[in-house]
Amino acid sequence: MQARMSVLKPAADGYKAMLALEAYINASGVPHRLLDLIRLRVSQINGCAYCVNMHARDAKKAGETDERLWSVAAWRESPFYTDEERAALALAEAATRIGDNPDGVPDDVWNDAADHYDEESLAALVMTIAAINAWNRINVTLRNPASN
Repeated sequence: MQARMSVLKPAADGYKAMLALEAYINASGVPHRLLDLIRLRVSQINGCAYCVNMHARDAKKAGETDERLWSVAAWRESPFYTDEERAALALAEAATRIGDNPDGVPDDVWNDAADHYDEESLAALVMTIAAINAWNRINVTLRNPASN
């Protein structure tokens, strides 16, 4: 597959804004290991091969285990995740699949995440989920291929 176009030049200011959002997220204090899992899981849901490949590689380079990478798509049935990670993954899935629930993100999902994270971390998680969904939509629309 070949990319349809690049947004680097025609949307340079928008691209810079997305990078500034990523800088905020990465400096938020939320563990990078969790950020990588969220980015990977959301990208799987959205079918973004470019981001699945990138975030799986990033997580592996950062020391993530193969078992956790392989099983993140089935995190509910897998023993490899903490309660905190499960709450964040549930929030990520609910926010990504927002159209599947007439009430948006269910209260039980939100409350579980809020039980595990303080307000600043919870806000950073919400921004992470929004950012990766935006990146996925950009890359899927442009048909950016996964790279080696």
